Amino acid sequence: MRLFSFLRKLGFGVAVLELLIAQNYAFAASQKYEDISLANRYELRQSIASEVSSISSFRSSTQAVAWISYQSRNLAKKIPNEETRRQWLRMVHYEATRYSLDPDLVLALIEVESGFNRFAISKVGASGLMQVMPFWKDLIGDTRDSLFDVRTNLRYGCIILKHYLDIENQNLTRGLARYNGSLGEELYPSMVTAVWRAKYRYSEEQN
Repeated sequence: MRLFSFLRKLGFGVAVLELLIAQNYAFAASQKYEDISLANRYELRQSIASEVSSISSFRSSTQAVAWISYQSRNLAKKIPNEETRRQWLRMVHYEATRYSLDPDLVLALIEVESGFNRFAISKVGASGLMQVMPFWKDLIGDTRDSLFDVRTNLRYGCIILKHYLDIENQNLTRGLARYNGSLGEELYPSMVTAVWRAKYRYSEEQN
């Protein structure tokens, strides 16, 4: 069921989509434990452990200013502190870009998953901004990692999303459904993509 796409076609705007999310139409992620091969597990673990580069993920300072300014306006109500908001946006862009993900899509996923609450925790234990299941720490990371740390959570979430998209040959609907633990259903992928298109999708022509 493509509820959110349907609502968009009927002319419902961002405010309606956000209201539906707030009314718990969204499902927190509950990624399924998988028996990942040792080779893939090692690769994912290396990705988690890799050092954060000081090199910008933006093509230019002009792009950085334009993208951060655009998304900062979108998040002003959710993250009132401007310095924190811009810092988080830089981290989202960096972690998404380094794993070949669309930063705009990652922002939409975060809104649906946690509403940008870094301390969010679901009934099944999914934690943080991107609602990462704790078993991933033992599987590819370190049990001492805090999923409430913004950068740590973003790194886990982006690596997991990239992993699922690779499994599904870059099929966005199936990759997002895997992330949410709802493979075979279309509500969650439709919700994320609707929020992405209605609110976060950035075009340089907009500035």
